[in-house]
Parts: sequence; structure tokens; C-alpha cells
Amino acid sequence: MKLRNIILTIGCAAMMTGCSDDFLENKPQGSLSDGVMTSPEAIDLLVNAAYASLSGFTNEQGDPWVRPTTNWSYGEVRADNAYKGGGGEGDLWDIHAMETFQVQSNNGNLDGKWFNLYSQISRCNAALRVLNNVDEETVPEKKSRIAEMKVLRSHFYFELVRLFNKVPYMDENLPTTEYVDVRNDEFTRDQHLGRIAQELLDAADDLPDRQSEVGRINRNIALAYAAKVKLYQAYEQDEQTHAVINVNKTLMREVVTLIDQVSGYDLLPDFQGLDLVANENGAESVFAIQYSMNDGSGDAGRVNWSNLLNSPGGNSPYHGDGFFLPSQDLINAYQTDASGLPVFDYQSRPDYGVVTFVDDEHQTLSNTTPNVDPRLDFVTGRPTITYKTYKTTPCQSWVRDRGVYGHNCAKRFWVSPESSDMYQGWPWGASQLNWQIIRYADLLLYKAEALIELGDDLGEARNIINRIRTRAMNSAYVKDFNDPTKNAANYKIGLYPAAGWTQEYARKALRTEMRLEKALEGERYFDLVRWGIAKETMTSYFNAEKSKRIYYQDATFDNGEEYYPIPVAQYNFSLGKYVQNPGYPAF
Repeated sequence: MKLRNIILTIGCAAMMTGCSDDFLENKPQGSLSDGVMTSPEAIDLLVNAAYASLSGFTNEQGDPWVRPTTNWSYGEVRADNAYKGGGGEGDLWDIHAMETFQVQSNNGNLDGKWFNLYSQISRCNAALRVLNNVDEETVPEKKSRIAEMKVLRSHFYFELVRLFNKVPYMDENLPTTEYVDVRNDEFTRDQHLGRIAQELLDAADDLPDRQSEVGRINRNIALAYAAKVKLYQAYEQDEQTHAVINVNKTLMREVVTLIDQVSGYDLLPDFQGLDLVANENGAESVFAIQYSMNDGSGDAGRVNWSNLLNSPGGNSPYHGDGFFLPSQDLINAYQTDASGLPVFDYQSRPDYGVVTFVDDEHQTLSNTTPNVDPRLDFVTGRPTITYKTYKTTPCQSWVRDRGVYGHNCAKRFWVSPESSDMYQGWPWGASQLNWQIIRYADLLLYKAEALIELGDDLGEARNIINRIRTRAMNSAYVKDFNDPTKNAANYKIGLYPAAGWTQEYARKALRTEMRLEKALEGERYFDLVRWGIAKETMTSYFNAEKSKRIYYQDATFDNGEEYYPIPVAQYNFSLGKYVQNPGYPAF
């Protein structure tokens, strides 16, 4: 049985975990005796409430569609992979500001994201406070449940650190009355990451390799997440400029060791299987947010509300709001050379698959002769191209504001519109498809990255990257809509040879592979910051895109903007104790 199927409604669990508007202060909505609070039933509610908050819903802020747990706006629209989309620049302007680097500390999407993450941490702390004070006779799974809550809390803190850099730390032992006294500059980024990684490793010691309930955190998840955190920590940053000043090889070796301890996972044979409900807890899923449909909870069920706004719009069969659209730069990046290898200088080439508007129902494509990686049409929905298994029409006019954002939409994370797995009605395009926080391909790429930075075994790193590429090569290619005997594009993907595989070339190959394999998964911007190349990448992107997207004309990446500003509302909560990140005006 999936863990999600035993989670009671969030509102029920929130009776004991609700936070007031005063940041993290817990005020139970009713009088509960110590005996009730420490009963196995109450502990299950507290633990399940913490798991339920992974979806982004808390009883304090109920709008994950604009503060998404998937990070589509924070990690992809902020980067070179995606446009905001929707009904124009003013539609969700706070996200437009993130896309064009006009973010200020009063941006509501930032304050809401901060608040939601600390509300999620509060649920973990609430469960831990009770778990710490019961015996194993009462709760036989005590050690495991404590470890699960610490892994969840680590996930939320990791999100905070890579979003905001300077964040306060509060665990279950700190009285809520003292939260207001905690500064946000007590720990550096590297200290935060070190503490998070250690808590994950400590939790791994008390977790089984597998749990009886799918979705419940196990030892493999804790080890995999620790490897990810240590990978970030290995790129040591200057606290003022955020420039990478050292790559810690000791930590990189630990990344490799930890990933080697994770067992029982594999790549799905076809990349497109990642978007099939049948595979949502399959071989490639390491740590996922569990969603369900038609479960009696209202509307479609406990679906991925972070994607509420993002299903294709315009004339699409999804009838969605059409936010979160792939950039032309991302589409161009999928071009390959005669050997099927990535074209690293793709920005010097003409745009691939240029769309010409014919009428409201039809567009045509030009410059389609170059070779492309088949993942292009696994990830993006392009006019005239077959969309998943939908046979009624190809993707045509599926973008709401084509004058601002062009004609391409996203294909990842959606089931095919005719599928019985798709909910019919609002929320548009919803299904029970899980969201993968960590999948096995991530771990392979993290290991390859660490090996390349170590420089000790470049050959193994090449083999890993080629393994990822081989999966794409062997996946079923998208077929021409009008002639299914032909491919929809000139797909060609090759494997990297040993010749010329230097550390510098390998690093470039790894970073490109990370982008192509994980496009639109909410990670791109954080990768750029980790590698210390956010400014140069975004400057090149704006220069390449501003002739196509007029709203990029004045977009610039200024020094210090690697992290988001500390929200002014949180500064006010701290009574002036919080300090602002470098790169933004001081409070």
C-alpha cells in the first residue's frame, strides 16, 4: 500500500500541527492532553502530516501552484530553460520578475515559499518533539519515524539554503517563543550544508533499506540525499560574491562512496516511461512526492497542484493555463553534430525548428535539417510534432500568448490527454503521476560529476554519461504525425569516445548532459549556482534570446544575485535581526 493512501486529510492532521501567521509558532487548535499527544494514533497523524506537506499544501498557505514544490519557477524560469508563459508578462508578475532578474525583497512568491518551507519544517519538529518523548514499547517504529522526520526536515532546509542562502535554523529542541531571537546569519551556507548532510547520514543508520509502504523514507533515500547535499557543499563559495573558490575533493570522494552504497535502482528502458503512472514508483524512482487521484479528498484528489497552472493552453486538449514553457535556447541546445554529440556552441547557430505562424490552427517549422537529440521531443511539445500518444491533432497553437512566448510547450510531467490516467475536468491535465525529487539518473550524473572533479577516473565518468545517453538512444523515437513510418525529426545521439576525453571536455559534457537529461525538472538554476557559472550562462542566454523575447531587452544578471533576497516580511518578523544577502539593498 502506498503511504499516501494511509495519510488522512491534511486538515485533520493539522489540528495538532497548525502554524499561526507568526512564522513557525505552533498553536494547537484545541486542548489535547499529553496522553492523547503521545498515543500511537496521534503520532501517526503528526508523522503523516509532515509527509503530506511534501505536496506543498499546508493549512497556512494553500497555494502551491504559485509557490511550487516542483520549483518550476524558482529553478527553471529563473534559468535558461524556460519562460514563465501564461497570459503575458503581467500574468503572475512576481514570477515574471524572477525570470527577468527584477526580484526585490517584497516579492510575494519568495515570502510565500519561505513561509511554506518553514511551515513544513514545523510539522517535522512537531512530530519529533513527541517522538523523542515516547518509548519503543509504545511506538516500535520510533527510531525509523524519527529518522524519517529528520530526512524530511533536511529536505526542506536544503531547499531553503539553495534558495535563500542566509536562513535561520530551528530544531525541535528550541522553544517556539525563542524563534524570534534566531538570526539568519548564524551559519554560513557551507555550515548549513554540512549539518544537513550529517543529519541525513545519522538518519540512514536508523532506517531500513526498504519500507513496507511505498513512499515512506528508507536508508537508500537518506544516503542518496546526503550525496546530493555533499555535492553542493563540495563547491565552496565566497560568502560575499558567491564565486566558487575551491572544489573540495574529500567531499567529492564521499559523494562517490555514498552513491555506491545506494542499491536496488536502475534506469527505465525508455525515457518517456518517466511520465507514465505505471512507472511512478518503478526502478528509477528513488525519492518521490506521492500523489493520488479520485481518493475521496475533493476535486481530482491529492494531485500535483504545483502543476495546476502549467498544462498546455491555447487550443490544446488540456485546456490549461499554459504557464512554464521551454525556451528556444533549450530547444537549440538539443542539436547534435554528425557524430550525435552535443553542439556546445549551439548559440552561434541559427535557431532550430523556427515556427512560422500560418493561422490560429496551424504553424510550420523551418530549419529542421540539423540533427537533434531525441530527448528534445520527449521533453518539449513543438508545433506539427506528435504529442505523446495523442492521435487527434499534433501540437498546434497550444500556447496562450504566442506573441510573447512563442509556440512551444512542455511535454514532461503530463500523461497523454486521451489517457485514462488523466482527470477529466479541473484541475486541467491532472493525474496521480508522482514528482521525482531524486531519480536514479540523478545519482549517476552526480557520481560522474564527482569523478570528473576528482580527475581520478575520467573513464568511468564517461561510461556513466554514455549509459544515460544509451537509454535516450534506445528509447522509442517520436514519429511524424502524418507518416508514422518516419521519425518526427533527424534524431541522432552518439556516445562519447575515449579520444579527447580530458577533464575540461568531460566537465563540459557532464554539465550539458545534466541539462538535457533533467530539463524542466526544477534543478537547472541551482546547478548553475553550484558550478559558479550562473552569471556567465545567464548573460549569454539573455544576449541570445533578447531579439526573440522583447521583455529580455533590459534583463541583466548582477553580481550577488545567485540567491534570492531575504523577504522583507521575514525581516519584519525577526524584529530587524535578519541580514540581507549580498547583491541586494540592505534592510
